Amino acid sequence: MTQYQPFWWQTGIIYQVYPRSFKDNNADGIGDLQGIHEKLGYLSWLGVDAIWLSPIYPSPMVDFGYDISDFTDIDPLFGDLAAFDHLVQEAHALGIKVILDFVPNHSSDEHEWFKASRSSRDNPKHGWYIWRDPVPGGGPPNNWLSHFGGSAWEYDAGLGEYYMHTFHTTQPDLDWRNPLVRQAMYDVMRFWLNRGVDGFRIDVLPFLVKDENLRDNPLNPDWQEGAPYYLRIFRVYSENQPGIHRLVQELRQVAEEYSDRVLIGEIYLPYKELVRYYGDNLSGIHLPFNFQLILLADWRAEKIKDLVDSYEATLPVGAWPNWVLGNHDNPRVVSRLGPGQARVAQMLLLTLRGTPTFYYGDELGMHNVKIPPELAHDPQEKSSPGFGRDPARTPMQWDSTLNAGFCSPAAIPWLPVAEDYLQINVEEEKADPASMLTLVHELIGLRKAQPALHSGDYIALNSGTENCFGYIRKWVNQAFLVILNFSDQPRFFNLPDEFKQGRIVLSTYLDREGPVGPVKIELRENEGLIIEV
Repeated sequence: MTQYQPFWWQTGIIYQVYPRSFKDNNADGIGDLQGIHEKLGYLSWLGVDAIWLSPIYPSPMVDFGYDISDFTDIDPLFGDLAAFDHLVQEAHALGIKVILDFVPNHSSDEHEWFKASRSSRDNPKHGWYIWRDPVPGGGPPNNWLSHFGGSAWEYDAGLGEYYMHTFHTTQPDLDWRNPLVRQAMYDVMRFWLNRGVDGFRIDVLPFLVKDENLRDNPLNPDWQEGAPYYLRIFRVYSENQPGIHRLVQELRQVAEEYSDRVLIGEIYLPYKELVRYYGDNLSGIHLPFNFQLILLADWRAEKIKDLVDSYEATLPVGAWPNWVLGNHDNPRVVSRLGPGQARVAQMLLLTLRGTPTFYYGDELGMHNVKIPPELAHDPQEKSSPGFGRDPARTPMQWDSTLNAGFCSPAAIPWLPVAEDYLQINVEEEKADPASMLTLVHELIGLRKAQPALHSGDYIALNSGTENCFGYIRKWVNQAFLVILNFSDQPRFFNLPDEFKQGRIVLSTYLDREGPVGPVKIELRENEGLIIEV
């Protein structure tokens, strides 16, 4: 039996807010802290336990907040420190934790640290960033590529050196081998923890340590024209390097100076490497983000079962799992899977063992919005057309008024609102007993009320039913059977003996409750069921 540990980040649900797109309070077309504060009541009603805020720091906004010019302040677009403190206070009053994005790999080139660094080779902060001389005969130090196109090295003619940037040229990488950098960034963490922040989502964590010799990355022989340029190489030497786990342990030690805080790592790695970030004796990241449901290309029951079972088998003893279905860097769930399977996916997310993370608007069934080229903002779209992230970052749809209630009708939202906002919005869906929002609200309520669903063991079943996935969540004498039909055809599922006298408590169709049949149960197309014994 899994040991029950009542940490909030284990039993709770994390909800990602993309601040630019959540709620605009001052009619400039960009979401802000006051807008988030205004909607805390909705988040409390929904039942989430923590909000994770994408970057709200001062920034030139080349990469929309991930290019930070001051790690210890708030960008005026979003408000100020007083507004932030008020948001934290009011969220805590409602029992909602606040998690900040921590972006330690790089800063903006407008940060005072980098201005000093590039002012002179003799400046004390020159070594805070990764500078290298050209190779003999000229040219960048190696073949590493930027995620936003071209080389990962930018030449500074004044210094006669190249600086490294994993992302945009305006985002120089900090040198985490420098102990002064590490201490400065740990002090940044303390600044926010002292203000009551409940934890951090750590951006691109495996990138912090680079190969000491800056060796060339191997070429990807399968890369084809039209794919993102940075995929031309395998990042063998530019991420997940020896030494990273020592840094992870140091990050954890800073968090341990405070009580009941959480560290979540953005880590796109296979399970075998991902789980190493839990650290020896669980001394690392509390929750290394598990993105496999996002990355899974073959959305079939057999593949999902294998994915879940292999994850559970790979976890270190005592490590707590987590699941993510959507975020600001990937297409929305409905756009990936379709509306029917999106409902099944939400039942999967909210009934698997481990902490679920939601992306704003997924509880409504929001989808990707086609962005005309002239309205595109994302630097990734500009470097790799067709691979931009703007379509999944459009304004939250609150009601059926102009601009979906995101901003004043007189304002122009920073990205276009989806055309279906008249039907897909919070106000309409709260009133619809069969809506996606109603389903998610019911799922969250059931999960929070039942220890088996938020803390119980996961027991896999071999159903023998094509494209159906069944599993049991069990806690002491309580058990729930979850059956998910990943097919667009009806399926019959053979019930385990202990559930033949069970009772349906929730269907993804929201129209079905009561006793089950004596031997098997029929699932409609794209239907998920939760059955209680």
